Amino acid sequence: MPDRTAVLRLLVAAAALIGLWLSGLPAAQGWDFDHLQQLLTSRFGQSQVALLREWQQTISEGHKLSEKEKLRRVNDFFNRRIAFDDDMSVWGQSDYWATPVELIGQGRGDCEDYSIAKYYSLLEMGIPINKLRLVYVKAAQSSQGTTIQIAHMVLAYYATPTADPIILDNLNTNLVPAAQRGDLLPIFSFNGAGLWMGTGNTTSKSNLSRWQDLLTRARAEGFQ
Repeated sequence: MPDRTAVLRLLVAAAALIGLWLSGLPAAQGWDFDHLQQLLTSRFGQSQVALLREWQQTISEGHKLSEKEKLRRVNDFFNRRIAFDDDMSVWGQSDYWATPVELIGQGRGDCEDYSIAKYYSLLEMGIPINKLRLVYVKAAQSSQGTTIQIAHMVLAYYATPTADPIILDNLNTNLVPAAQRGDLLPIFSFNGAGLWMGTGNTTSKSNLSRWQDLLTRARAEGFQ
């Protein structure tokens, strides 16, 4: 049988080596808001710095909240502080997916921009990526006495893999389960880890070019 003192010494030495190794690793850090402010002001000037810092405060305060409260804070922040506008008016393009800095810089955006900014914000607050999906839907809208279907995007939060997701939306600002949103017909959903048909769990492959372009631009700005 090995000498217990010798075993203890080996354990202590191993722990010390692990500690040294860990101390050499970079510490986990959140977003660098000073860097984001530099990006913001270089492209959009000083006018939206206060909104950026308000967003920073929302993120900072959100770390200690429950997941449900994080959803509410983020949903409310963007729905209240960002004006809805179409891509042609904002960017001069028919379909442009803005990074969070671009959305803050413009102070206005469309459904994709709201959903993307909420997605990144909740990730930064500590919600795991497997609980969040961006969902393309057909949304029923009343127009001149008739109901029409429009292309729309929302963010879905799954408390568990098989749970009915909670929907974060700029059209209906209440946080309600998808089962209570009869006005929405899901087409496909995706996040940084994959793409699914509808809101189900069957993974599909896709070259979703706008999403890949958005991810590249967001990473260049410091969002992971």
